[in-house]
Amino acid sequence: MSVLWLRVAVALYSLGLLHSILMLVRRREHLYRVALGTFALGSIFHFVSVVEEGIFTGRCPINSTFETLSFCSFLVAVLYLFVQWRYKMESLSAFIFPLVFVMSFTATLGNPVSAWTSPVVRNAWLTVHIVLVLLGFAALVVTAVASLLYLFQERELKAKKPRKFYYRLPALGSLDDLISKSMAVGFVLMTLAVIAASTWAFIEMRTSWISQPKIAISFFTWATYLVLVFVRTTAGWRGRKAAVMTVAVVGFSIITWAAHSSLVALLLKP
Repeated sequence: MSVLWLRVAVALYSLGLLHSILMLVRRREHLYRVALGTFALGSIFHFVSVVEEGIFTGRCPINSTFETLSFCSFLVAVLYLFVQWRYKMESLSAFIFPLVFVMSFTATLGNPVSAWTSPVVRNAWLTVHIVLVLLGFAALVVTAVASLLYLFQERELKAKKPRKFYYRLPALGSLDDLISKSMAVGFVLMTLAVIAASTWAFIEMRTSWISQPKIAISFFTWATYLVLVFVRTTAGWRGRKAAVMTVAVVGFSIITWAAHSSLVALLLKP
């Protein structure tokens, strides 16, 4: 029963994820109060889930990876609610809402379910995941290229003697806008890809999927992308710092793709 309350909490946390997506893509925060309310309500259901799991097992519910994820995401949610109540740090929600959602969503995948009902559904789900990853990676590459061009233009301006190639490039303002939009779109696509991949792996490999190194690499890459989005949108990172971090995320994404390259071969199997 504890997983039922956790799933209710995840459903409520999803509105916080939606708020973060809208804030990144459209830079609007109209949904924040509603998202914060549902986030707080979700933390209550999450608390019930943790307590019920502890009573049922007769121990602190941190014995498995899934239990630990649930417990840690609950602590993060409670800590954020306290910080928000005490210091009114709304901008922190862009980082906390997606993080808590992904952690708690992953925690719900600890109970094995029946296998795929149809190979068609299985392959279609995997195809959706791969397409989302490719689109997200394309957006990330655009972000990286725009960041490098931004750095080049900035350097040319400081030199006060720009070369001819400089005048063929878009304005700094246009590049900065492109970086923000492509980064936001890429993060949304990568987040959806992580959700799709976790669900697919859960049905395909039962609970053993969470212990595989390539899964850890995937979550680490997504977390790095989340940090990049956060420091740019809230801390206002521009120029060299943002460019270096963007290139680092591209590198992690390449490693992640290499680790999961067998999925494409699996999809192409007759």
